[in-house]
Formats: sequence, structure tokens, C-alpha cells
Amino acid sequence: MVGTATGVVLTAALTLGVTAGPASAAPGRPTDTEVQQAQAAADAAAEKIRALSAEAADAQAAVAHAQAVSAIALDDYQGKQADFEAAQSAAEQAAAVAARAAADLQAARDVLTAFARRSYMSGSTYPGAAALVTSAGPATLAERAALLEAAGAHRTDEVGRFATAWQQADQADAVAQTSLAQAGVLQQQAAEALTVAQNAERRAREEAAAVAAQQTQLRAQLDQALAQLVTLVGEEQAADRIARLQTAVRAPGGADPIDRTDAGPGSASAAQIAIDAAMAYLGTPYSWGGGDSDGPGYGIDLDLNVFGFDCSGLTQYAYARAGIDIPRNSRSQYAALPKVAKADLQPGDLVFWADDPGDPSTIYHVAIYLGGGKVVQAPQSGDVVKISKMWTAGYAGAVRPTA
Repeated sequence: MVGTATGVVLTAALTLGVTAGPASAAPGRPTDTEVQQAQAAADAAAEKIRALSAEAADAQAAVAHAQAVSAIALDDYQGKQADFEAAQSAAEQAAAVAARAAADLQAARDVLTAFARRSYMSGSTYPGAAALVTSAGPATLAERAALLEAAGAHRTDEVGRFATAWQQADQADAVAQTSLAQAGVLQQQAAEALTVAQNAERRAREEAAAVAAQQTQLRAQLDQALAQLVTLVGEEQAADRIARLQTAVRAPGGADPIDRTDAGPGSASAAQIAIDAAMAYLGTPYSWGGGDSDGPGYGIDLDLNVFGFDCSGLTQYAYARAGIDIPRNSRSQYAALPKVAKADLQPGDLVFWADDPGDPSTIYHVAIYLGGGKVVQAPQSGDVVKISKMWTAGYAGAVRPTA
């Protein structure tokens, strides 16, 4: 997700190409009253432009914030989903170990049962072996075996193997049950996070649609106010006033939250492979939750039928092509990889934006730095993978996957 528009309306105003010149001067020198009235009218037109521009900027900022909230929620879901998938894999492995331990236990039980039968039939020195087979658990087994040994019965290898197999089976089953329970908890957390993300994305899109309609009205009012200002003071003075207003409402620049570069020089060739992989998908639709290390994919919820990438899906895929495995979601990518100061950026570095640049937990967007102040990114819903000029507002830092 990317939200960079501030002062867009003012920029548009400067390029509208309004051709009206200053009002024709009345014959003779204007009176002081007329000059004051003209100045007041020009000030009123400029103030209206300022107010309309501020309103438009505020509306766009609200949309950007809603989109950031949605992107953060999506990041939450993707992180929890990754945790669940890892836990599920661990549970499956633990279940396989438990199954093998159970099979080993049954084999040891069969051997000990056969030994007990032989002992009973032959009247050997170990008739108590049958008591071990019917033990309730490893603890009872050990207790009975100790009693039998104290009574002079001879312990056999079969008893030792049976006791060991039982303990291992119990331990493996306990691990499997714990792993399964952990996976279940993480699955529930992922499901809850998905619901939060879906609701946030719906609100963001509704906000964007409402603001788009509002911006159309604001643009019409702004055009009217601009034409009035040009008529009153001429194009040159009007442009000068608007430029000053634009400076006043421009978003603050983003300081670099990273004090120094921890990453090494990395591999320029691997970085170029990642860049080329991302560039190969220029024009591919943004898909909310879409794409992974295997390539573009269908998104989730509102983008269920959109085949493409979201921002971190694109970066994960690009580096997978370079043989470098990075996490799926943007915050995990930032957390896992060595940091790079803005002054040391190299092509292929991943750059991030956050709702609060000083707080990595609010990171909502990632792109691949191309050099020359440009990035390749999957921006937001309704957009496509594209090259953009790198912006400073909300800049949260950079990492180097190849280091």
C-alpha cells in the first residue's frame, strides 16, 4: 500500500492552463477603495484555494491512513498465517514421530508378551514378566520391574527395550499433542487476523471511493477559485501565490530511522536478478494478499479474482528468483534482514514505509530500490506493478537481502 499524495490539488492547479489574464484596467487611475477591494477579492480567492487544497489533502491523508491500517492488518494476518503453517508442519512432523514411537512400542510389547508366554509355559525364572505387560504406564512398569528384581527375578533385555519404547512413545505423543494444540491456537489467531484485515480493507476502499467523489467536487471549486485569482492578479502572481501555498501544505520529509548500515556489501548480481524478476511483471495488477515466492497469485476477499501481487508478495518472489528466501510479509522482511542507512542504498535493497516511521510494527509497504531515487513496487488496490519515484513521507528504513 502506498499513500503519497499531498498537495496534489495545488499541483494540478498550477498546470490547469487557465488563460484568463488580469481584468482590464478601467480608464484612469483606480481609486484606493478599488485597489483595496481588488486586493481583498484576490486574498479571498487565494484563501479559498488554500482551504480547498487543505480539505483535499486532509481527505487524501485519511484515505492513506485507512489504506495503511488495512495493509498493517494484512501484514498481521500474513505473519500469523506463516506462524500457523510452520506450527502445522511441526505438528505433522511430531505426529509422524509419535506414530513411529507407537509402532516401536507395539513391537516391543509383542516381544515382551512372547517372552512372558514362554516363561510361563517353561516355568522359567521370570514368570512375573506378564505383570509388566499389563502395567498402566512407564512409571508403573518401572515400579513393578523393580519389585520383581528385588524379589530375585532376572530382568531381561526385552523388559528394558519395552520400558524405553514406552517412555519414548509417551514423550512423542505429548510433543505431538502440544504441537497440535499450538497449531490450533495459531490457526484461530490467523482466522481472527484475517477478519480484521478484511474489514479494514473494505473500510479503506469505501473511504477511497467517497474521497474520489469528493475530490471531483473540490477540483471544480478549485478551478473556479483559480480562474478568479488569475483574473484578479494575473497568471504570474497567481502561480506565485499557489506555489507558496503548496509549500505550506506539503507533507514533511521522512528522516532516516536507521542510524548506520549494518548490512555488508551484498551481491550485486543477486540483487540484479531480483530487480529483473520484479520488472518482468510491470503492469501486473495489484492483488490484496496475492503472490508469493512462486509468482503472482489470486488474492483474498475483495481481490479473490484478481491475479497479481501485493507489495511483499512481489518482493518475496523477486528474491526467490535470486535464490534468497525472505519472509512473506513486509514487517517480517524488515525484521529479519540486515539494515541499510538511506545514504548507503544500493539497487536491490528493500525500502519500507510506516504509519509511524519510528515504529517498525506500523510498517505497511515495501518496494525494491532501483537506484536514482526510483523503486519498483506493487502499490495498492486498483493499481499495477510499476516504477515510481521514491517518496520520503513515512519512510521507515531499508534492508539488504543479499548481505
